[in-house]
Amino acid sequence: MRSLVCFSLILVITLASSEPLSAQAPTAEELETLKSQTKIMRTKLEEISDVWKKGGRRHGVSYVIDGEQFMSDYADLSVHVKALEWIVKHDEFSNKATIKQANAVVQQADALLREIQGKSERQYRAGRQICGYISEVDHSVQPYALTLPQDFDPERSRAKRMPLYVVLHGRGGQNEVGFIAKNAGKAPGEKQTWIQIDVFGRIDNAYRWAGETDVFEAIADVSRRFPIDDKHITLWGFSMGGAGAWHLGVHHPDKWASAGAGAGFVDFYIYQKKDEKLPSYQDKPLRIYDAINYAINLGEVPFVGYGGDQDTQLKSGQLMLEQAEKHNVPLKLIVGNDIGHKFTPEAEAEFQAFLAEHNQKGLQAYPGPKEIRFVTYTPKYNKCHWLEIEELDETYQESLVESEYDATDGTLNLETKNLRVISISRDIADQISIDGEPPLPLRDAADALLPSVYYEKLDAGWEVLDYDESRDYQENGSGRKCHNVQGPIDDAFMSSFVCVRGTGVPWSKEHQAWADWTLKRFDNEFDKWMRGEVRVIDDNAVTLDIMLQSNLILFGDPGSNSMINRIFKELPVEWTKDSITINGKTWPMSQHGLAMIFPNPLNPHKYIVINSGMTTHEADFKASNSWLFPKLGDVAVLKFKKTDKGYEETTEWADLFNDDWELGGK
Repeated sequence: MRSLVCFSLILVITLASSEPLSAQAPTAEELETLKSQTKIMRTKLEEISDVWKKGGRRHGVSYVIDGEQFMSDYADLSVHVKALEWIVKHDEFSNKATIKQANAVVQQADALLREIQGKSERQYRAGRQICGYISEVDHSVQPYALTLPQDFDPERSRAKRMPLYVVLHGRGGQNEVGFIAKNAGKAPGEKQTWIQIDVFGRIDNAYRWAGETDVFEAIADVSRRFPIDDKHITLWGFSMGGAGAWHLGVHHPDKWASAGAGAGFVDFYIYQKKDEKLPSYQDKPLRIYDAINYAINLGEVPFVGYGGDQDTQLKSGQLMLEQAEKHNVPLKLIVGNDIGHKFTPEAEAEFQAFLAEHNQKGLQAYPGPKEIRFVTYTPKYNKCHWLEIEELDETYQESLVESEYDATDGTLNLETKNLRVISISRDIADQISIDGEPPLPLRDAADALLPSVYYEKLDAGWEVLDYDESRDYQENGSGRKCHNVQGPIDDAFMSSFVCVRGTGVPWSKEHQAWADWTLKRFDNEFDKWMRGEVRVIDDNAVTLDIMLQSNLILFGDPGSNSMINRIFKELPVEWTKDSITINGKTWPMSQHGLAMIFPNPLNPHKYIVINSGMTTHEADFKASNSWLFPKLGDVAVLKFKKTDKGYEETTEWADLFNDDWELGGK
């Protein structure tokens, strides 16, 4: 405990020495003072972590990520330290994140530590405060802002489940320091009766990729701390946050009691005024995130859109409204009068009233409505109430389920399009008829031993899997594209991943140099643009637990990387010491590299990725969030050329595997 007290005293002393505080970029003296403070905080924070773990005493809520225990009080402190480390590391001081604000973060961290020391754990109060959680994706700490209502009572809150509002911010380069400065200490709204979280989303990515994961990890974290009523969760955002609300609202329609998007884009081509189609390996994956393709799902979530009549982004709401009317599903669109890219007071009041009305109504109790219409284009987005789509006939094509219920005989009637395997909650009906075929058992199927029943479409029609077949499918899959193992390359970075570098002798020195540079570029770009430090280990450090928990991102060739050597003969590629052959064409390794995603032959529930990080790069992040779509599909051959700044790359060939993870069509 003595070292913890010293932490507070050191911070107070160094803070006093840092006055006066400037408004913009720090002076050399201010920067050195901040670095010194941050270093002290990091050292003491690690000491605190060790003391807490050894002491066995609870400090906030305890949870486990990949077998490692974390405490919410530690994450809350750590997120302040990270904010300071990142603003210095990336030199991100600006009018949205000043040295004055950075020093305020130091003060807030010190105050939080002293509170935890005095009370043994953090005390929550009415208003807005900064929280943190440890992400499964990369074990980084990520922030969110928690706002508790004015009448918040810590004791009463433990017994009463409360509604939740999830708010998504707009684009603007607001780093962790700016986010904390903007949110910390704000008073709750006068009429607020719910818990609210303002999500960081790893800054500016329109809540795609790990930014999407961040939304649900923040919801999970606040749900650990407070009894959240998951039938009363509202999602909304404006501008980039509106784009995020459109996409999260229609991709996960059964999660929200209400959702709202103020402005925000819903597609790529129209928003970017592009007439010429992208190559197929880029065009098809646009259907992952383009919300306009998922408008049918508006029938499953009460949704309100908004745009100012002088805002070009009003077009997005109008496009969604056209699609809603085409599919005969509801969508409320509010238009602000004589205004650009912001709310009018009247429109905002109407917008929030819609969200509140439907939040109060909440979602239907389990198992949910018997009649649904749900569309997807990828097994990634596969769930709606009692339905899970496990496999498609062809990924990136419209895949549809429409249900009706016949109460006279307890039959759930499904009409489907482009589906191969589905699972249905047994509690929704007694039996099921799919695509007009004779009814199959549901409630009592698979010996009534599993919560969901699996159905597979074969040449002869739909069949129900028995218990043993169901368990085999759950454990081993079918080898086809399925939920969370469907690609493209970028999908590997939405959940836990570990980069693996080789320790052996490369087959090609030129190829190895390019692979090393590729890993370094990914490390730098993920750190800057997705706000996490890439975990990198040697090939001889990969354990069974790591393979079970994480996607493996492998760099090198079968000579340099023993993990690649273990699996490369099971991949759809011929790899020799001189060349790479794929899809019937051969490229010399001295000038070409393979980038690929594939189910891990050693654990088919996870990916392996060969010689690639995220396929969106710095230029995409700087341009527009709408450019953050997959650039290399599932597999690509890149020609590389050494330059003064690293390497210049040209995509020689790229493609998408079919749903059997094979090349050459369906």
